[in-house]
Amino acid sequence: MSASPKKHPPTSGGAPSLASLLERDLYTDSLDCVHCGLCLMSCPTYRVTGRETASPRGRIYLMRGLAEGRLEDSSLLEEEAFVCLGCRACETACPSGVRYGQMLEHTRAAVRSSQQGAGLAIWIERFALRQIVPRPGRLWLMVGLLAIVQWLRLDRLGALVLPRRLANMTKLLPSIPPAAERRRMPPLTSAIGPRKGRVALFEGCVMPEFFGRVNDAARLVLSRAGYDVIVPRSQGCCGALQAHGGDLAFAHELAEKNAHAFDAEIGELDAIIVTSAGCSAALRETENWIGEVGGAVAAGVRDVLEFLDEVDCELDLKPIAMRVCYDDPCHLIHAQGIAAAPRRLLETIPELELVAHRNPEVCCGAAGIYNLTQPEMSKQVLSPKIDALVDADPEIVATANPGCAMQLAAGLAERGIEAAVVHPIELLERSSRP
Repeated sequence: MSASPKKHPPTSGGAPSLASLLERDLYTDSLDCVHCGLCLMSCPTYRVTGRETASPRGRIYLMRGLAEGRLEDSSLLEEEAFVCLGCRACETACPSGVRYGQMLEHTRAAVRSSQQGAGLAIWIERFALRQIVPRPGRLWLMVGLLAIVQWLRLDRLGALVLPRRLANMTKLLPSIPPAAERRRMPPLTSAIGPRKGRVALFEGCVMPEFFGRVNDAARLVLSRAGYDVIVPRSQGCCGALQAHGGDLAFAHELAEKNAHAFDAEIGELDAIIVTSAGCSAALRETENWIGEVGGAVAAGVRDVLEFLDEVDCELDLKPIAMRVCYDDPCHLIHAQGIAAAPRRLLETIPELELVAHRNPEVCCGAAGIYNLTQPEMSKQVLSPKIDALVDADPEIVATANPGCAMQLAAGLAERGIEAAVVHPIELLERSSRP
């Protein structure tokens, strides 16, 4: 039987202690874990390290130990909370229904709240995720500057003269798309042919700047499938990156803005369509984050591949005679349970050969900005994934999340593999193009 949590004094600076925050926010949830160990081999960091504390079960044990006062030193949990990828593969494996992803976000938020002073790296991360990523004008300017750097090939020079860690970060960046691909989409795209319904398209923050072609492909395919597509102008960042970084309060503010952005249209919509697995997973948490006001958005969210599969869309598809490996984004397969729909859609494309590879559901190591904050562990997690793709020898690797796409592209390029990395909706757009 577990001990009852005891009262914990605040830290010397007056901030709540990590133990008291854990007791308040997730002690009861931690009791759902029965320590069966079925999550161990699904955990990427456990497979790399073999350490119990680097597994979901071990991290939950640390959370509970601090809350109950049996563990005095919080430093190990503070470290392990951010070494975890948050891939949520353990949720798929767990027979007890432990909501580990939610517990991890609360733990990270508690760690940040209990810290007396943030280091430079944490301050830079918080500044970027609050002041640049969710602000379209600033993000557009920042990406524009990166485009100039790439055009002048200063990124290649930087790879030679920058410290190793910064040089590796530059390798993860995709080629900045031309300005035409970074323009805002039209507020309304009418259905082609018989009208079947009306959907809203969620743009996100990173997607328009780095993967505008993916959002545009979704817009065009939905229109060809018979749906009016609206793009609400007041929508914004979903808050996923902020929540993963332990800034839950700011993530909830962003969720409220999106709830209001879609509120006026929600009754007229068949779905809110999302092209990024990380964004759709976060938007589906809106009601948990902000209560009833977010319920309609959470209920309406559909990944674009999930939606097209659900409605059994009819598209006039032309052949694409290529070998394609589909790789599951963690926040699509584990957080949302969507695995078959993308494959069914790809199999409808004539002459496309869908090639299986080993463990497509295993994390690639991107995990938001994890490949920037934990580069060594990220590489170790990625390596067996790239090994499997090399053995499968595809011409195209398809995945449905921007972070995964950048991570896989960088990993393949490092091995000298020329396979293109695309979103499945891009293949459907190409195949259905008049």
